[in-house]
Amino acid sequence: MQTRTLGTTGPQVSALGLGCMGMSPAYGDTDRPESIATLHAALDAGITLLDTGDFYGMGHNELLINEALRTAPAALREQAVTSVKFGALRDREGRFLGHDGRPEAVKNFLAYSLQRLGTDHIDIYRVARVDPAVPIEETVGAIAEAVDAGYVGHIGLSEAGPENIRRAAATAPIADLQIEYSLLDRGIEDEILPLCRELGIGITAYGVLSRGLISGHWARGRKPGPGDFRGLSPRFRAENIDGNLDLVDALRAVADAKGVTVAQTAIAWVLAQGERRGAALVPVVGARRRDRLAEALGALDVRLDDDDLAAVEEAVPPGAAIGARYPEEQMAHLDSEKKQTT
Repeated sequence: MQTRTLGTTGPQVSALGLGCMGMSPAYGDTDRPESIATLHAALDAGITLLDTGDFYGMGHNELLINEALRTAPAALREQAVTSVKFGALRDREGRFLGHDGRPEAVKNFLAYSLQRLGTDHIDIYRVARVDPAVPIEETVGAIAEAVDAGYVGHIGLSEAGPENIRRAAATAPIADLQIEYSLLDRGIEDEILPLCRELGIGITAYGVLSRGLISGHWARGRKPGPGDFRGLSPRFRAENIDGNLDLVDALRAVADAKGVTVAQTAIAWVLAQGERRGAALVPVVGARRRDRLAEALGALDVRLDDDDLAAVEEAVPPGAAIGARYPEEQMAHLDSEKKQTT
């Protein structure tokens, strides 16, 4: 397994991470035995970075990872790097109620996550969204105290904009910024990615397959099932989906010419951006099944030369996606999408 070091202060992790959100209710029904088997297969393949959030299934995801690590061989368990997001507030029906980045909330969320994960430390800890009511220095400062106490290994950020990235980095060493980055979402390229490179902050890119939209597995006419949050996504709406799938068809032509799958091409493109842009960049794939994991791992062997990259970007030009990446009410919580003041 290829490895990457997250920024100048972060840990060494596998070149591909596993995002575990989909193993909890997010895309509809879940399969616990298959989820555990997929986590074991990922560890066995050399994937070390496991990403979760304490609000994924309201603790369900952390308990799932706990079980998978407890039942994995000791050598693989010890290599796992846990990345945990906190701060998102949800009600019993799963609706988001806002975010809490207060220092006392950091301590509270951390205590519960340590218990659910069955561990005495978390490798990377980050607030899921910047809390606009709390200075980022206070939130990051509270995580830094947990680092000093040995409960956390490294500090991360998630969906932070340039101003808060700079302020956070001035407060304590930041290992990585977790943010959406894919062929359909390239907004970080103008300012955020160069800034992270300047500050020595790694990038862990989620949504590299745009929630399955550019995986090559979403068929025309398919609709999200009950409990699948993609039913709320603008890109999956009836008026947008066919136009977005036209982009996938164009990408498929490039993939077919390379003899690889659409998903592998999309992941390989993100992998290539690390070298291309001089950034420590690790794609986090949300595989829920072993076959999807095997497909994603195949992307590590795909080499895209300059002609390939040009063909990919001609098939899916910047800004070509139809619809925002989140519903409007959730977009409002993304500090990374806000106009920055100078």
